[in-house]
Amino acid sequence: MVVTARPSYSRVKTAMKALQEREDVELQVVVAASALLERYGSAVDIIRADGFPIAATVLNVLEGEDPRSMAKTTGLGVIEMATVLDAIRPEVVVSIADRFETMATAVAASYMNLPLCHIQGGEVTGSIDEKVRHAVTKLADLHLVSHDRARERVVRMGENPQSVYVTGCPSIDLAAEVLAEGHKARNFRHRYRGVGTEQELDNGYLIVLQHPVTNEYEASFQQVTETLHAVRDFGVPALWFWPNVDAGSDGTSKGIRVFRENEAPSNIQFYKNMEPEDFLHLLRNSIGILGNSSVAIREGSFLGVPAIDVGSRQSGRDRGSNVRSVGYDRTAISQALREWLPSCPRSPDFLYGDGKAGPRIAELLATLPLRSEKCLAY
Repeated sequence: MVVTARPSYSRVKTAMKALQEREDVELQVVVAASALLERYGSAVDIIRADGFPIAATVLNVLEGEDPRSMAKTTGLGVIEMATVLDAIRPEVVVSIADRFETMATAVAASYMNLPLCHIQGGEVTGSIDEKVRHAVTKLADLHLVSHDRARERVVRMGENPQSVYVTGCPSIDLAAEVLAEGHKARNFRHRYRGVGTEQELDNGYLIVLQHPVTNEYEASFQQVTETLHAVRDFGVPALWFWPNVDAGSDGTSKGIRVFRENEAPSNIQFYKNMEPEDFLHLLRNSIGILGNSSVAIREGSFLGVPAIDVGSRQSGRDRGSNVRSVGYDRTAISQALREWLPSCPRSPDFLYGDGKAGPRIAELLATLPLRSEKCLAY
């Protein structure tokens, strides 16, 4: 199991747990790329704390946060991942979703004739992620997708229908656990260090998570500034989470720092990262989520949390009734905050799964006769 970024871990945590509990499987966890970096929340520390031994680490992220650094990081990832995979020789390599580091895993495994399992293929978005996701699909031998529409797309790409299984998204498993616990308060303030004015959350708060758009990376500073103004003017307490490592991340981060210094917003507190369950409890209890993260569309839909999707990063992604889309304009964002959050129906949507994906994935990985040729289950 290869984890390359903080969202990747939440996407597979329940599958990792189900695999670890089986006596017929040895789970080998490889942690790579931004999942190792402290400035992006040190997901590796959370993985260790959850009791998963780490077989190897791959340091391959190059500074720059631009298209060149993404390409070079991917190339370095292929080199380093090949060394790791040769050392641990897994029977199957599991890669998640659509990040550029995922491409490195897929290329290395494929050229080494190691069976490749891809989780969350067949989905559609409007950025480079979609190209990466589809490319990994063509390299993979086994496809574990989130829903029927994703399966149809993978099959239309020419993949053997018998190698494509609808399992649901494992991150929905965590959301289901949160729903089962109800509106449980988590004492997260003592576990995570936020920057900015500590917020009073009892009367409602907003979650904000905005990443750079890789094919619009030069506009990331301006884009995040529009959202910052809208959130500040909205006046409701907001918990804002740090962007990922994609091209444009430096512009997004700079926009946040400049706004924080020049405007000193009293209603916004900034965080790097949280354990998946803690974040989902905060999301569940919030008045809504704003930004361009897929968590608003995946877990947000299952939890029935109103979401405002800003910009083009998630354009085309299958979504539930909880999502409203706006452009990078502070006036449009402000209007959506005032009108959509109180009016959105808070009913769960099961588009991305029923909360049982992890055990399904573990069962398939443990029992299918995997092999490296593109003829799985023919």
